[in-house]
Amino acid sequence: MWGLLLLLRPGLLLAAVCPEFPQSKQWVVRLLGGRLVVQHAVVLFRPTDRHVRVAAAVDMLPAASMVPLLWSPRYRRAALVSGGYAAFYAAAATSTAPTHRPSSLER
Repeated sequence: MWGLLLLLRPGLLLAAVCPEFPQSKQWVVRLLGGRLVVQHAVVLFRPTDRHVRVAAAVDMLPAASMVPLLWSPRYRRAALVSGGYAAFYAAAATSTAPTHRPSSLER
């Protein structure tokens, strides 16, 4: 849901959450939303341990990229929201990832 909102309604979301974020940078918000939609669709349709862990690792990249922006008055709130969401999702996905246990036929 969050990815769809970022992709389809970035202006509405920015006005509500980060009004100081420049409207000229909405393309970045759409790009992040598109990534989330694709990533979550993959995990939804193929919720294997590997897919969930790769998605969590991918989420850590945007989370880490937000750290330098925490010192920017203009981008701080956006960095907290975006980076916080990505870090939370990565942690939640990692802790709930399915584990593959070989069956007696695979041993």
